Amino acid sequence: MQKATINIDTTINSGQVFLWNKIGSEWIGIDGQNFIILRQSPFSAKSSLNTINNFLRQDDDIEGILKNINRDSIVRKATKQSPGLRLIRQDPFQCYISFICSSNASIQNIKLMLTKLCRRFGSQVDFNGYKLFTFPRVETLANTNIKGLYDCGLGFRAKYVKEAAKAVHCGKIDFNSLRRADYKIASGILKDVPGIGNKIADCILLFSLDKMDAFPIDRWMQRILLKYYHKNFDNVTEKPLTEKNYERLHDRIVQYFGPYAGYAQQFLFKMERDLNKKNWL
Repeated sequence: MQKATINIDTTINSGQVFLWNKIGSEWIGIDGQNFIILRQSPFSAKSSLNTINNFLRQDDDIEGILKNINRDSIVRKATKQSPGLRLIRQDPFQCYISFICSSNASIQNIKLMLTKLCRRFGSQVDFNGYKLFTFPRVETLANTNIKGLYDCGLGFRAKYVKEAAKAVHCGKIDFNSLRRADYKIASGILKDVPGIGNKIADCILLFSLDKMDAFPIDRWMQRILLKYYHKNFDNVTEKPLTEKNYERLHDRIVQYFGPYAGYAQQFLFKMERDLNKKNWL
């Protein structure tokens, strides 16, 4: 894949990541203990640790993926509307905590919570003229007093964040093992962590652990499926999905969209949010 085919604005502003800011022509983001600066024209990527680890998934066969998911006029419209949109391979621990914090929160509120977490529990670093804070380390969040998490505005999510960090710290959650496991096993392991349900598990799997068959289904996706695919998926409603209904719907979605269903989800989500003029970062 040529770097020129990646649209940085579209990719960053698609609900996958939250700790990013655009300053002039540069996007500056936190990715765990790393800081990344992206520029569209001319295309460039800088990293404070001199490693980006395919953050923008340049190893994806995007032409093959688009050919695979473009199975109907709706997805074709979505992919044409957001050319250059890519899934992101982000730091797993940051992604894991970020989507636990995403429960019942807007993108702006998620960003505010995570920014406060970084300022309180991360480390300040000077990089390329910017003063930035790293994402908190696993052991820091696992051992912190929960009051500090409440002070960052996490509310009911505070106890889940602490327990989730402890699960990683003690080895119950091992991201390398999850990356090697198949989708259903990895999803089941994540859902054993308090605060992680089907949708949050799917976000973590899709945006950081290479599970292209993960298909996060939130209220937005339920409405999208009802609006465009009610004939294909007759068991979708606007009501909250039970565990079994989510799993059953997910299986049918993957049967329809194929092994790269997660890419289809991201294009559809981006299209509908933009159509409704919803704010991003």
